Amino acid sequence: MDDFTPSELKTILHSKRANLYYLQYCRVLVNGGRVEYVTEAGKESLYWNIPIANTTVILLGTGTSITQAAVRELAKAGVLIGFCGGGGTPLFASNDVQVDVEWLTSQSEYRPTEYLRQWCQFWFDDQQRLEAAIRFQDYRLQNLREIWSKLSNNRELDFAVSANQLEGVIQSFERRLADANSTQEVLTTEAIMTKALYKLVCNATDYGDFTRAKQGGGTDLANRYLDHGNYLAYGLAATACWVLGLPHGLAVLHGKTRRGGLVFDVADLIKDAVVLPTAFTSAMAGHDETEFRQQLISQFQKFEVLDRMIDAIKAVAEQTGNSEQGTAAP
Repeated sequence: MDDFTPSELKTILHSKRANLYYLQYCRVLVNGGRVEYVTEAGKESLYWNIPIANTTVILLGTGTSITQAAVRELAKAGVLIGFCGGGGTPLFASNDVQVDVEWLTSQSEYRPTEYLRQWCQFWFDDQQRLEAAIRFQDYRLQNLREIWSKLSNNRELDFAVSANQLEGVIQSFERRLADANSTQEVLTTEAIMTKALYKLVCNATDYGDFTRAKQGGGTDLANRYLDHGNYLAYGLAATACWVLGLPHGLAVLHGKTRRGGLVFDVADLIKDAVVLPTAFTSAMAGHDETEFRQQLISQFQKFEVLDRMIDAIKAVAEQTGNSEQGTAAP
């Protein structure tokens, strides 16, 4: 059989790729035409293959290095690269200190323009951008309803969330969204809902008292795992935007508060639905960082979160980009 070149590997849909990698204390290089990472075991070097055709994101943590050749091959295959601290947080860029998320993406601009054209049709209009932000929240709530229902009915998972209480929180958020007249009102309402969801999760898992700490400021497991999981979600969101050809700066909700805000907008589609319950259930189960990460990636795959992100972006682009000026699409 003929070998595939890295550029041909991009024909495998990103939404169908299975792997997210967090690497630490290793070297990433090209060996025999394959991208591998090398670890040290005493006097021996152990080489592990990275199946770049089936990979979306690689996070490089403490004690890692990567060769130019490896970056070139990863870029050809459309794999996003992020630099981060130990345990997956905080995230760094090549030239920036911690704070906002930066991703090293393939520099190829041979990507579809269909969704970028639709996005630009509404993005410069404040009212239509607000409509797009509310549509994102609608998809976020759909995911929350569906996924939490499935998680609470999973006998192998200790997540006995109250369906009635969850529905009450969601319906309250929906009413507030219907009356929102600015992105700031949406952000304020979002913060209120998030606090209510934290309370539901604490009750469902018997976690006890919990206060969400600022990034990197939490010492308890739940806070650490929320930070860690959110960065994995940001990686998938960045991948979804890159695949559809949307620059990360064209945010609809977080643009005034975060650089690359569209990544945060898209990640919110699944952070509450998947990262939040997984962080608390793993913390209660006493999982270490590796076990939590494996559990979360398994949930990402199970609920096809990258597909959900891509589908939501497409729908928002089509609905808002094709709507009339100042009016919501049906």
